[in-house]
Amino acid sequence: MNEKKRVIIDTDTAGDDTISILTALHYFQVEGIMVTGGNVEFIQQVQNALYTVQIAGKSGQVPVYKGYERPLMGLGENKHLTVEDVHGKDGMGDSFFEQAVQSPSEGHAVDFLIDTVHKYPGEIHILAIAPLTNIAMAIKKDPTIVSKIPHLYIMGGTNNALGNITPSAEYNFFVDPEAAKIVLHSDIPMTMVGWEMCTRYSIMDDDDHHDIEALATKGSQFFKDVNKVVMKFNKSVHKLNGTTHPDTLLAAVAANEQIMTKSNLYHVDVETVGELTRGYSLVDVNNRLNRPKNVRVCEAIDRDGFKMMLVDVLGAIK
Repeated sequence: MNEKKRVIIDTDTAGDDTISILTALHYFQVEGIMVTGGNVEFIQQVQNALYTVQIAGKSGQVPVYKGYERPLMGLGENKHLTVEDVHGKDGMGDSFFEQAVQSPSEGHAVDFLIDTVHKYPGEIHILAIAPLTNIAMAIKKDPTIVSKIPHLYIMGGTNNALGNITPSAEYNFFVDPEAAKIVLHSDIPMTMVGWEMCTRYSIMDDDDHHDIEALATKGSQFFKDVNKVVMKFNKSVHKLNGTTHPDTLLAAVAANEQIMTKSNLYHVDVETVGELTRGYSLVDVNNRLNRPKNVRVCEAIDRDGFKMMLVDVLGAIK
């Protein structure tokens, strides 16, 4: 059997981030987890990441590092928009799990990323399921890492579709569009899985939840617990009949690119200034700007293949 690919996860751990982490731990050699300011209170996100590692039975084996708590341009006491209404007060469906056994590791997430990329040049794939602050700051601090990162998988943005935090923007790009711009123009080979891929291919409705519940494992119970709040939120706000799994979709694509049934290389940029469109991701499908094509954009997913992977992951956590 081939050795598992080495990855680093960058997360703002709440809700679906946890299932994405479980998916990555199942399919990859996870060198570490970085936490970025995002979904809920920062220290809660750190705790959620540590607890998720524990659920996977890997306490003490995967380090969790604290990164930037605020967006790149967030100064002083400015607080970015968090979304407890989506994921619950604790980011975990109001489950309020016990304190994790493991503690966060010493040192800053950005330094961990830089050091690990240099330690394993050409081997560290990055799964970015949060605002891109940590990754942008690592690129700015040490640009020599760019040529040593084989691939960056980004859950963020939209491809000419409705956003999830404003009509024009997806949350990860909206929270820190300046960081997204730095990363998109970094020349790292990258794949973007946008919010519209999530709404088209990742929704788990009541029947899917019954199938997952029938696994009767620790993994399926955890899935049920963390998704309690988002199911109600999606039905009332997004008018979607089920739970959404953008981050897990991203991890699944990274683990098995065959489930990505359509993709194309496009010029992608992000709006940082717009009065109504801050965080909007421009995907130049028809090449009207005639600018370099910098991002492979996922355009279709094998939905059954994705669900099968999700069931495998949750069924394996006994």
